[in-house]
Amino acid sequence: MTDHDSSPPKSYPPEIEAMMGVYALYWKLEEVIASEVAETCLSRPEVHMLIKLDAPMRMGVLARDMLALPSTITATADSLERAGYLTRSRDPDDRRAWLLELTPEGRALRAEFVADAGALFHEVSGLDAAQTEEFARLARKIRLTILETGLSEGFKT
Repeated sequence: MTDHDSSPPKSYPPEIEAMMGVYALYWKLEEVIASEVAETCLSRPEVHMLIKLDAPMRMGVLARDMLALPSTITATADSLERAGYLTRSRDPDDRRAWLLELTPEGRALRAEFVADAGALFHEVSGLDAAQTEEFARLARKIRLTILETGLSEGFKT
């Protein structure tokens, strides 16, 4: 055992602890999700779109919500439509826009993904249901603040 293996935990300001926790959670979830997605016949953007489509949504709104380019949304929707997981129809409020909606097969697959993601989050994070609710509330606030103040250049490309 080396000295650094047995040293007492360092004390960091709460802001640094929060950032370190978010980074660790992100990287661990990335690792586990990548292996889970690899077991499906879908790509990561396809899984992401299925999860986001909890109700019919305009393609432009979905692009903004997924932090994706419209061309990415179109290609992903094309693939999911061919697989029978979603349908595309004109928005009755604006006939120029398209609405995406999950088929019954798409809703069933989405429900499976959401349940699996919830279990995965609890396993990776170690948070119980009440802690997850609080974390979700704070993460939602962070996400909305970032979206309101502008995305980093990395998300714009």
